Amino acid sequence: VQLQASGGGMVQAGDSLRLSCAASESTFGLYLMRWFRQPPGKERELVASIASTDHKTYVDSVKGRFTVSRDITGKTMFLQMNSLKPDDTALYLCNARRGSARGPEDFWGQGTQVTVSS
Repeated sequence: VQLQASGGGMVQAGDSLRLSCAASESTFGLYLMRWFRQPPGKERELVASIASTDHKTYVDSVKGRFTVSRDITGKTMFLQMNSLKPDDTALYLCNARRGSARGPEDFWGQGTQVTVSS
């Protein structure tokens, strides 16, 4: 599967952004979809995930502010980000993970930059 993230930008603290991750095929039933972010000079961090069962998880720092979802076709994943903070500044990447006989396989999009100013 090929992934393309979009929707990033430069905003002020308290603003909202909606990121999109477009997949080349439906992800229902096959992939665990995830959003990661990588701040400048820091490690990559898992932000949110959505499973085929629609089970969702979030890192503590974004709970109550970010919402991950998927459209009805399963070809687009979203990350609604509200009440943005400067600490949310990062390159946001989408990921699709599926199981295989060799173990989990990960597919990555190119990322979209989010910059939040105070």
